[in-house]
Amino acid sequence: MVQPVLQALGDKLPLILSTLGVLVAVILFQTVLARDPLSNLPEVGQELGSVGKRRKVYLAGAGHLYVEGYQKFKDGIFRIVTSRNAQKVVVISPKYLPELKKLPDNVLSFDGAIAESMHTKYTKLSTDATSIATTIKSSLTPALPRLSLPLANEVEESFRAELPPCDDWTRVKLNQKLLRIVAMASGRVFVGPELCRDEGYLEAAINYTVDLSNGRRAVDAIPPWKRPFVAPWLPEIKKLDRRIKQADEFLRPLVEERVRLGKDEKPDDMLAWLMASEAKHGVTDSKKLAKLQLEISFAAIHTTSIATTNCLYQLAADPSFAPILRDEIRSVLAEHNGQMTAPALQAMKKLDSFIKEAMRLNPTSATSFQRKVIRRFTMSNGQVIPAGVVVEVPAIAVAFDPELFPNPTSFQPWRFSEMREKAGAEAAAKEQFVSVSTNHLTFGYGRHACPGRFLAANEIKMILATALLMYDIRNVDGVEGRYPNLVFGSSSVPDPSRELLLKRVLV
Repeated sequence: MVQPVLQALGDKLPLILSTLGVLVAVILFQTVLARDPLSNLPEVGQELGSVGKRRKVYLAGAGHLYVEGYQKFKDGIFRIVTSRNAQKVVVISPKYLPELKKLPDNVLSFDGAIAESMHTKYTKLSTDATSIATTIKSSLTPALPRLSLPLANEVEESFRAELPPCDDWTRVKLNQKLLRIVAMASGRVFVGPELCRDEGYLEAAINYTVDLSNGRRAVDAIPPWKRPFVAPWLPEIKKLDRRIKQADEFLRPLVEERVRLGKDEKPDDMLAWLMASEAKHGVTDSKKLAKLQLEISFAAIHTTSIATTNCLYQLAADPSFAPILRDEIRSVLAEHNGQMTAPALQAMKKLDSFIKEAMRLNPTSATSFQRKVIRRFTMSNGQVIPAGVVVEVPAIAVAFDPELFPNPTSFQPWRFSEMREKAGAEAAAKEQFVSVSTNHLTFGYGRHACPGRFLAANEIKMILATALLMYDIRNVDGVEGRYPNLVFGSSSVPDPSRELLLKRVLV
């Protein structure tokens, strides 16, 4: 019985094997297609050559890649083939933002995208600190009107403490000065007047900000597959680890002292509000609270100092803008008893426009609205976006779209104030620096748009207004035009090594 069966199988073996081969091929083909619903998307950068070459081009400055994709596929979706990250990245037209913002966090994750872009596995940056955003929205932003005058006073005092007399034209490297000014001003809101000028606090806040940024860039420069083996031992990451430990040693006793204060002794600052918010959820761990305070400082100092430096470099490149801004500032202050109140800052429309235009022309990031896809979803055009993908919007391409901004490569300081004058009240509000829309993505979009943007805008205006009232500003001799930013991948920051000339204004 066995022999005939074996003989029959032997005769049909070629047919069986060929059938199995076809089945395996079909299964593999279907599996590949099922696993990669993005295979239909157009790609940017494929023509650059090998993975290494594409990565090199991306790290040297990715802005032009986003602009190219946006111009070619303006109403669609595309990918930039650079192997920037281990996961896939999908670039989506801003026209889809209204539908994307409706997706819940268990589908599109803001925290997941932060974990990817900030390399939190190595930098140790928290991604689950929802209490920070909640506290900013519920306590900090409503407090800004009553904090405006103390904040403005802190800015003025920090200018006098940090900058030289400048009785004649004086060369000043502004980066370190601005970091300290921003740290003091932010610290006035975060930890109160007693500590905001404390050298221990400034050391912790400023250097953590610098080291975290350096650590992120260092990990970015390593191919994804190498990171688990190399990143933990990078000098920048080791330095960041030490910085976190040092900052904790300073901040934790401060938190513990606050815990011991009576109810009627609680200060009116972000640390007190944050501690109260965390306590509602049963969190009293002083180490965690100290880390949250450190990360708040990073968010505030990093963005505010970059925006302010961008504006000052622009002013130095064309000092003719200064008298116009100075006249507006003086006029507004005269109408508000000489005080930089919240309504006064709101009335400085030309200054607001100047800041917004400076950030449009020099965006900190080429992308915005980064989200990690947690659960597969289908877009309105039928495109399936699988889990594990990071989606983002090409903010730099939107900022340079001539259909949205005529002559987009030219700096037009009153671009947005003129748009506000021509528009109705509701439309005019959309052109403010703090506003978010599909055309203005500096602060993101949707429910995770930067909650601290109102504090940041107030600080930037106060710092620039104070600088304009106190100093004339121009480039050092022999320098024409605006200092170029340093570009790394999708990031762009003002060159911290540059100097400007300052001279005290004689009233």
